[in-house]
Amino acid sequence: MARRKKGDAVSGWLCLDKPYDLTSTSAVTRVRRAFNAQKAGHAGTLDPLATGILPIALGEATKTVPFLVDADKAYRFTIQWGRNTTTLDREGETTGTSDLRPTRDEVEAVLSEFVGEVDQIPPNYSAIKVDGERAYDLAREGVEFELATRKVNIHALRVLETPDVDHVVLEMECGKGTYVRAVVRDLAARLGTCGHVDQLRRTRVGRFTEDAAISLETLENLSYEARLSEALLPVETALDDIPALAVTDEDAFRLAQGRAIVLLPRQVETLKAELTPGDRTVSAMVGERLVALCEMRAGRLNPVRVFQLT
Repeated sequence: MARRKKGDAVSGWLCLDKPYDLTSTSAVTRVRRAFNAQKAGHAGTLDPLATGILPIALGEATKTVPFLVDADKAYRFTIQWGRNTTTLDREGETTGTSDLRPTRDEVEAVLSEFVGEVDQIPPNYSAIKVDGERAYDLAREGVEFELATRKVNIHALRVLETPDVDHVVLEMECGKGTYVRAVVRDLAARLGTCGHVDQLRRTRVGRFTEDAAISLETLENLSYEARLSEALLPVETALDDIPALAVTDEDAFRLAQGRAIVLLPRQVETLKAELTPGDRTVSAMVGERLVALCEMRAGRLNPVRVFQLT
């Protein structure tokens, strides 16, 4: 006999505005506890230093996390000139100093070099694994290692303001795997000075934006008032870029059993027009209910992930 899962079968996404000095794992724990949810996970880690958008999946929404992890993101961050640190942010130990303070014009003159597909070496204080160990654990232990250069996509990088000679505030839109701290490290080096991240805020993950964000305090107040459902977004929120196909109840039943369904020629042509080159993922819907994520092949939809939603 299967063991009954603890908690409630809550499913959906929460767009959390993560506060400063809280790990992403701790944030997930508090959200899961507020909803008394059986399952929870997050899409894209935020450092404790960072604030902002942390999408948290509950229940069946955890099956869609990979689609949001790959989504584009946006950040607003402040560089403090004059000091390099071990962690590339203000909490690290000083590794170098400089009296040079770049002007706004000097910063803007080189930003184009950091836009597009660029080579980036991730920070040693990151969650990347090295021989099965997290890089940040090795860095804290004083182990010497080098992380491989990787390609990342930075779509836009602009100066928002220069509040004083020691600071500059920038905004960046980028693809997955881009590290703000690495951008700051490389930008400071390009300008012949030292610098680190003083403040960092993630403002967007896919379609999750600050407009829809909710704080932990507000969430916990809703919990006391039994209004938590008001904060939940649909499971399919993370699938905004995936074509949706309306299916019949009979086809939904087949998909739920793990069986493929045959598409009409016009359905195939419509989906081909909506799919990006090389992609075959389609979401099957009955009304507003997500039934399954499928792969379209040879005129058929083959279920890859089935959802138990009512």
